[in-house]
Amino acid sequence: MENMFMQLKVSASALEAQKIRMNVIASNIANMSSTQTPEGGPYKRKDVLFQTYLFGENAAGVDIPKIVEDSRPFKKMFEPGHPDADKDGYVTYPNVNGIEETVNLMTASRAYEANLTVMNTFRDMYMKTLDILKA
Repeated sequence: MENMFMQLKVSASALEAQKIRMNVIASNIANMSSTQTPEGGPYKRKDVLFQTYLFGENAAGVDIPKIVEDSRPFKKMFEPGHPDADKDGYVTYPNVNGIEETVNLMTASRAYEANLTVMNTFRDMYMKTLDILKA
């Protein structure tokens, strides 16, 4: 009976991983213009690392072992009147690309929906099986 529910565990772990990914992406989008953070300097884009783990004989789940900062360089724009401009008049902006984040959000959202569809299909099949057994 436990093997029957392995697919639900796989999909549930993927749903949780995609939810975390969407939260990180939302944070990146929200901080696209943050030139100062409590740590100092502009916001650094973050990304999630996915990792699989095994449970049971033939089932793997998805985990996010850590969230990492993107090492790409910051963007510099000449804005001498900006309060965060350096002595040369350049403002350092986060290394966040709005288009990239939008595409990532769409991808994560579709992956979330796909796993939700798997869970709903499993539930429907399970309920139909119970109905057959009742008859």
